[in-house]
Amino acid sequence: MKRKVKAVVARANNAPVSVEEILVDPPEQGEVTIRMEACGVCHTDLSAATGVIPMPLPMVLGHEGAGVVVEVGQGVTALAVGDRVVSSFVSMCGHCRYCSTGRPQLCDQAAKAVCTLPNGGIRTHDLNGNPLHVFSGCGVMAEYATLHADNVIKVGADVSMECCALISCGVMTGVGAVINTARLTAGSIAIVFGAGGVGLNAIQGCAIAGASMIVAVDRSDAKLDLARLFGATHVVNATQEDNVVRTLKKLTGGGADYAFECVGLGSVVAQAYGALRKGGMAVVVGVAGTKDDTSIRTASLTFEEKTLTGSYYGSARPREDFPRLMSLYRAGRLKLDELITHRYRIYEAPQAFDDLTHGRNARGMIVLG
Repeated sequence: MKRKVKAVVARANNAPVSVEEILVDPPEQGEVTIRMEACGVCHTDLSAATGVIPMPLPMVLGHEGAGVVVEVGQGVTALAVGDRVVSSFVSMCGHCRYCSTGRPQLCDQAAKAVCTLPNGGIRTHDLNGNPLHVFSGCGVMAEYATLHADNVIKVGADVSMECCALISCGVMTGVGAVINTARLTAGSIAIVFGAGGVGLNAIQGCAIAGASMIVAVDRSDAKLDLARLFGATHVVNATQEDNVVRTLKKLTGGGADYAFECVGLGSVVAQAYGALRKGGMAVVVGVAGTKDDTSIRTASLTFEEKTLTGSYYGSARPREDFPRLMSLYRAGRLKLDELITHRYRIYEAPQAFDDLTHGRNARGMIVLG
């Protein structure tokens, strides 16, 4: 059944997003249609709308969503009508080299589902029948969405849809960067650059992993206050320091064992690397612009045995990691409800993106149910 629904659409770079009525096609082979109930307002969606991440427009935004399956296509056996699910913005085929070696976040199929479904199909159109791309194969900032089953993870019934949506991107990305990518050792010293939605989760990932000292760096005192709530033991306002790296090395007694860059700027990556002690690891989590670059002293890689690496989607294994994160939440060790600082109805999406641009929220949440 073709559905007429409201959705959040980016039509031009650096222009406000719009809320439009669109048409969503029913699922085809290997696909499901989901009635969306919650969708996080993620900085990556903003980057797609502004052109920092080049994407074909117009595009239905949203990749951090949760909802209920209402229709399944042929060949779908792992999901059924009524299942509670979350979206995964990385499509995982399950049999390519990366999926087979436990790195599904790098799945070859994902490159084919950047703005369409994995087979190149488009199930979203405007009311005139013109195709609308979908961000990361999802496009879940809408009342209904049709996704490939490889982009969908089934979840239990005892965690709210809003919290499930958060796990599907921001929480997985931040916590996973610490636990999966860096494999932070208990007792270590960690620095997190950026206390936005992902950075706060990196901070609580450090706390869960047992870091003895967690330093949050940001330009906003309000965000640094939030950082303390999520486990930061020390905070540094970068606007009040002449030399952030020097301040951090002094504060940490010679440098950190781990540093996590959650901003998406090459200059901040250089700071994260520079703030390490010998043998330390800097993990780049933020998504930088395509023309951004980072400069480091090459010799330090050899003589100091530092590591500079990236973390995509928190090196996620969603079907394994999502249930683990939910278990941590149930045990009171992972904060989810506290991440949501403002809820919006779908018609308030332009305000939600404006608030995101100006750093007013830890995480904004569009409630669709």
